[in-house]
Amino acid sequence: MAEHQDDSLYPIAVLIDELRNEDVQLRLNSIKKLSTIALALGVERTRSELILFLTDTIYDEDEVLLALAEQLGQFTPLVGGPEYVHCLLPPLESLATVEETVVRDKAVDSLRTIAAQHSPSDLENHFVPLVKRLSGGDWFTSRTSACGLFAVAYPRVSSSVKAELRQHFRNLCSDDTPMVRRAAAGKLGEFAKAVEMEYLKSDLIPLFINLASDEQDSVRLLAVEACVSIASLLGHEDIEALILPTLRLATEDKSWRVRYMVADKFTELQKAVGPDITKAELVPAFQSLLKDCEAEVRAASAHKIKEFCQNLNADCREQVIMTYILPCVKELVSDGNQHVKSALASVIMGLSPILGKENTIEHLLPLFLTQLKDECPEVRLNIISNLDCVNEVIGIKQLSQSLLPAIVELAEDTKWRVRLAIIEYMPLLAGQLGVEFFDEKLNSLCMTWLVDHVFAIRDAATKNLQKLVEKFGTEWAQQTVIPKVIQMSRDANYLHRMTCLFCINLLAQECGPDATIKLMLPTILTMSNDGVANVRFNVAKSLQKLGKGLDSATVNSQIKPCLDKLKTDSDIDVAHFAYEAIDALKLS
Repeated sequence: MAEHQDDSLYPIAVLIDELRNEDVQLRLNSIKKLSTIALALGVERTRSELILFLTDTIYDEDEVLLALAEQLGQFTPLVGGPEYVHCLLPPLESLATVEETVVRDKAVDSLRTIAAQHSPSDLENHFVPLVKRLSGGDWFTSRTSACGLFAVAYPRVSSSVKAELRQHFRNLCSDDTPMVRRAAAGKLGEFAKAVEMEYLKSDLIPLFINLASDEQDSVRLLAVEACVSIASLLGHEDIEALILPTLRLATEDKSWRVRYMVADKFTELQKAVGPDITKAELVPAFQSLLKDCEAEVRAASAHKIKEFCQNLNADCREQVIMTYILPCVKELVSDGNQHVKSALASVIMGLSPILGKENTIEHLLPLFLTQLKDECPEVRLNIISNLDCVNEVIGIKQLSQSLLPAIVELAEDTKWRVRLAIIEYMPLLAGQLGVEFFDEKLNSLCMTWLVDHVFAIRDAATKNLQKLVEKFGTEWAQQTVIPKVIQMSRDANYLHRMTCLFCINLLAQECGPDATIKLMLPTILTMSNDGVANVRFNVAKSLQKLGKGLDSATVNSQIKPCLDKLKTDSDIDVAHFAYEAIDALKLS
């Protein structure tokens, strides 16, 4: 009997030993095995022994505590289901008070998950007391954690308990510690959605107004997020009376971080307050943010221009844009900060479909052309990457002559990442500019990239050719691309000869077996005699890829003899890849 009892305690004994081990990784692994241990113990012993042990053992490395907090959120079935879920609260409560923020946040996430699994009576008897204890904790860590739990508990408790929860939340919003007020401000919008309308107006909006005027800018900026949630719950008159005065102050806040948050959330605010208030109040506010003295605020606002204009009421959209927004846009095009110009360039093309052909040609086109000549590569790239918006409205011809110098400059930029970005946009450009313009102006650029000194560029250039063939067709490839690629097989630089093989691998997929056999296979077979082993083993790899798409007669008469020769190569890698190709093509 004693033996059996000792044996039944084995999982806990092992866990204790592992959690006391000096090796953090071992302790972490043991925590990740908790569900397996719980299954071995069964639900009763998990509740009475394992959970109790874990509650008393929370004094570990942050990494281990984080894993524990995550595991416990998935433990409900292992303790016997929702009826017993409250037994998971003690270890999670302890984890919600630790110093490390990520551990506390994960513990709160798990508490929020298991809150939904509590019955209303268990919520009141077990979960709400936990929220109250955390709310009144001596350390700010527990009080910050409490802020995230109100919204999940509130909807399913009695009126008297709801009143208590509102009082506790009120206390947290006026806490002496800024970190607690910050946490409360961050969760105010979520709590507002859970609270009844009468208490939203009587209890929470005064809290919102206080937090939005807090001495700490880190608290005020989080109140802006709450503003979006609260405004979406209120009617037109209530927004005007209760929210707008605070929103106006936030737009002109002395801290740029608060104004940045307003700019970042501006289109969400726009949707929350509705079209009438947008026209009367938010348009002037948006103008102010677009002209802000801080570049970060201007950049955040510039990012929102297209979406803000799209969300305007159709009956006043054009008039508002032309009168109030476009003058600001014209100033931003020549802004002194490259991040502002880049942000604008990423959205300005989107104004074209909104304003139509005439306004685009008269007012926007000069701005596009200015940005295409900007000294900052990102600005030029952002314009080029959004050309499809303008193409739909006025056609690309209006821009093509100005596009060319910008594209060439980007294609030859000293920074390889800039060159890479323009390569990725080339198929889009090709489709919009048409095959004649492309062949005349851009084809040679695409071939130049194939011999770039950076491998990433050469690799992207081969994929670019494949996409261009998809767009312009096999006949174009046979006349324009394949002859130039084959020419690379004779290049003095072995890296360029290898690029030739990589191109053929991709072009063969697009051009089909006839063109492959007639134009490309002979080149590969010739390259099997190359003096560089790297080229020869890439020949073997290419033959393996091509062989899968060719008829058996060609494979047996042309590919097999070449692979048979390569498998006897003096270089071990060449022989290896030749054997691999023979096996893949079932030629042995």
